[in-house]
Amino acid sequence: MSDRHAIEKKWAKEKYKVMMHSQKHYERIRKELKGNPDIEVLDVLDVLIDEAMENTPTKGSIINTYNHMWGYFKKVCTEKERTTAMDMEEKFKAQEVESEALLKFIAELADKYEVKYLQNSSVLQ
Repeated sequence: MSDRHAIEKKWAKEKYKVMMHSQKHYERIRKELKGNPDIEVLDVLDVLIDEAMENTPTKGSIINTYNHMWGYFKKVCTEKERTTAMDMEEKFKAQEVESEALLKFIAELADKYEVKYLQNSSVLQ
């Protein structure tokens, strides 16, 4: 496995978890990955991911992450799923459901529509 492949695989797995915990770290990691990163970037990536996990997700960061993941289904979902997605977001905003319910819904859609990228994401495991 090439360095680039190892880096991309790691980022694909952790991307949404980082996004949920720290937009600042998410942007920093994206910047680090631009160009042609070498194996040292993998160490930097690990440090930045660990640092991001120290932050408590905010309501806004959870909704942002949920909406990014929901984007995989907007064009393929049923009308019922679309309605459920919007309802889940509104219930979360109103503190009627926890973030785990949002992630469970996305995980179910990822399995139904076989979206491997999301199925492999650490935030859904």
